[in-house]
Amino acid sequence: MPTLRTLAIALAFGAAGLVQAGAAELPDLGGRSVQAVTENAYTPLNFADPETGEGIGWEYDAFNEIAKRLNLSVEWNLSSWDTMIQAVREGQFDIGMDGITITDERKTQVDFSEPYMVSEQFMLVRADEDRFADAETFATDDSLLVGAQAGTTNFYTAVYDVLDGKEDNPRIKLFETFGASVQALNSGDVDLVLMDATSAAGYIGASPDSFKVVGGPLGSEEFGFIFTPGSDLVEPINAAIQSMKDDGTIDALNQKWFFEYQAGQ
Repeated sequence: MPTLRTLAIALAFGAAGLVQAGAAELPDLGGRSVQAVTENAYTPLNFADPETGEGIGWEYDAFNEIAKRLNLSVEWNLSSWDTMIQAVREGQFDIGMDGITITDERKTQVDFSEPYMVSEQFMLVRADEDRFADAETFATDDSLLVGAQAGTTNFYTAVYDVLDGKEDNPRIKLFETFGASVQALNSGDVDLVLMDATSAAGYIGASPDSFKVVGGPLGSEEFGFIFTPGSDLVEPINAAIQSMKDDGTIDALNQKWFFEYQAGQ
């Protein structure tokens, strides 16, 4: 069974294993103001601090560091997942982030940064789950339900890698937010939620007595920031991401959010 530490280490090595270029001097963007948007529902990438309600997480820290290195001024905004890509495409926001998987279809709508993280899909279940231990066993039991957020990588993984390839399969229960699907899992309304190693590590770390992962990875994905098509921010932000890989900042963020973070501490 994959452990929290195994998931986080796999994630960290995935990010570190991306092709690296030599360090380069970063441009100074002169305090330029940028509108950044996220959902605050994707632990530990972006979520509301349970103590203060403030938006925190890996992506907040990463982009605030990018802004510091490039001399950008960031104004943070919130959006639901189902409108985020369209809003960035139309220029309502300059940059979006929500653990967004880089796909060819999405590239037709928005520009992407270089990947800042590589992750794999895993099966998150309740800690006492003993009815199935892999995708094949789950698929054979018609009484078992999977929770997902429509239009996400997790939804399509459920459809094509776990079930029968039919997007209207009644065994898939849709939720408006990613967090709501995990709450449904915890309460017993569904039996499985598909998620990347990033989120699985975050939920297990926050509630080790409530959740675990079973089975092996069901595929890998690369996460990137999204931009309005033709944005001149892509190149400097790519350079800043690379500098953070080169100097160990990405590794430090992985350590902070996947190993060390504890809610309320």
